[in-house]
Amino acid sequence: MQDPEHQLQCACVRWFRYAHADLSPLLFAVPNGGRRDHITGARLKAEGVVAGVADLLLLVPSQQHHALCIEMKTARGRQSPAQKEWQQHAEAHGYRYEVVRDFDTFERVVSEHLKNNE
Repeated sequence: MQDPEHQLQCACVRWFRYAHADLSPLLFAVPNGGRRDHITGARLKAEGVVAGVADLLLLVPSQQHHALCIEMKTARGRQSPAQKEWQQHAEAHGYRYEVVRDFDTFERVVSEHLKNNE
């Protein structure tokens, strides 16, 4: 079974690692999703896992934002209530948050963010 969101995220990360090799360590995935048993879920929550955190974080500031948070979604994918709430918290504290549904949008958003870092 193919996972279009996974494929999109992998393609975006590959591009970033190639186009911005010097910043490569500063873009990383937050593996919050997926099914887990209750014990693993409780352990992760105790370790600090927070529901709704964006899929990718780019820890490079711009002139306007502390960092860039990217939520990957398919064309029909929708944010969960926890994701919307986390977005509100992030934006209220000076972080840029974008929902990305295709490669071109990812490239544009990242390029804009990094251009505003100059």
